Amino acid sequence: MKSLYITLTLIFVVITFAISQEVKKEEVAKPIPEPKEFVTAHQGTFGGKLIKYKAIAGETYLKDKDGEPVASIWSVTYKLDGVENTNRPVTFIFNGGPGSASVWLHLGLFGPQITKVNSDAAEDDGGAPYPLINNTHGMLDLTDLVFIDPVGTGYSRVIGKGKETDYWGLNEDASSIATFMRAWVTKYKRWNSPKYIAGESFGTTRAAAVTYELEGGGQAMALNGLILISQALDYQGSTSEHDNIVSYVTYFPSMAATAWYHKKAGQGKSLEAFVDEARKFALDEYVSALYKGSRLTKEEENHIADRIVYFTGLSKTYVELANLRLLMPRFRKELLRDKGITIGQLDGRYMGNESDDVADRATLGDPSSYGIDAAYGAIINHYLSSQLNVDMDRPYLTSNGELSSKWRWRDVPDGRYWEPSYVNVSRKLGDAMRRNKDLKVLVASGYYDLICPFFDAEYTFARNGILKERVTLTYYEGGHMMYVHEPDFVKLAGDIRKFLTTK
Repeated sequence: MKSLYITLTLIFVVITFAISQEVKKEEVAKPIPEPKEFVTAHQGTFGGKLIKYKAIAGETYLKDKDGEPVASIWSVTYKLDGVENTNRPVTFIFNGGPGSASVWLHLGLFGPQITKVNSDAAEDDGGAPYPLINNTHGMLDLTDLVFIDPVGTGYSRVIGKGKETDYWGLNEDASSIATFMRAWVTKYKRWNSPKYIAGESFGTTRAAAVTYELEGGGQAMALNGLILISQALDYQGSTSEHDNIVSYVTYFPSMAATAWYHKKAGQGKSLEAFVDEARKFALDEYVSALYKGSRLTKEEENHIADRIVYFTGLSKTYVELANLRLLMPRFRKELLRDKGITIGQLDGRYMGNESDDVADRATLGDPSSYGIDAAYGAIINHYLSSQLNVDMDRPYLTSNGELSSKWRWRDVPDGRYWEPSYVNVSRKLGDAMRRNKDLKVLVASGYYDLICPFFDAEYTFARNGILKERVTLTYYEGGHMMYVHEPDFVKLAGDIRKFLTTK
């Protein structure tokens, strides 16, 4: 009996302790505060017109099925001051990653105020101070602008009972952005406004996925257009890995363009003419040789090697040792190896001086990334606090590596058979265009983009049920973020204005 008494006493103590701990947890659980919002009035000249506008920077809470807030989406809205025009166009804008905030398109192209870095990629951004200037090529005369930071970027985060896994995935991310967009048009009574999405890099993947997501959910929302900057809809063409024959072909014209830029090939010819030669070689000869593989005769192999040397400026010895198969990470290191220079991936114009000159790929990072990121990071924090009067209790994350490392690429529901493959949302876009007669697409590609090659855009948009008569392909003498190159910034802004105003 004594033993039983002791046992029951211990059980009672354990249960009491567990309950007390739960109570303590409930007691210390922080209540979810009201979403913050900061509203300021501004004016600027856009499209030759003086525009008075409001900037609304703040949080939008996404809720679960029980109506409880589970995530906070940070956005910055620019809309006309005064009486609400419920038919005025609105453009939703985000960058990519996954794991990137909207800072790059915000401060580089679309925002009413922007920063500038060296246009010719001749030097990195160095230390502060950095410029913050009025965007004379801005588009607030044509459309309201909404910059969105997905969960885990900027000031956006999970709250309450929310879980990161509910947002950090291809389908999950698209669902959350679609939910935010519906909430925004409801709040501002803009369901009848023409609606556009502008995305960059993975942001174009997101754009196609969101377009598909908006077609369902009991609240169908048709878009008028997509602006895809450095598109990435079918990852096979932008994944430079061995045995992926498509990537050898799609990257090749970008290698030729970059070799031309660095005066290693194509001298005496215009960029466009040399690139066109590279396209034809890639399609008419190179792809056939790659599929033949070891069945190539010695004469055929020698011919293809000579042509690769002609277009890339690489040594024939290197091309032969590479078995005619060039990987982009290696190309970045090899092109200017004789000068001890590594070229950029986002933008092949950029050059980095690394200490390891015999490595087969970059060891310091991407010079086209570290060459500009300090300026954008400093200016977004300065701009939000000094111009938009934002006062938040946490840091603004321009990028989040933790998010990208945990990203869920599975694009079918759990329980359904799925075998990993290259991400491809281009078929969703093709289907959406066939269901929506007004959906048009602008695709902007940089010749020196060595991560999302321009030839991959051509390859992608020539397939997948996409209606080519409603697609406009444009090209720029810059890289992934072609707008950091001033002539491209002006050209791209003009191309977007034309896209927004043409039926």
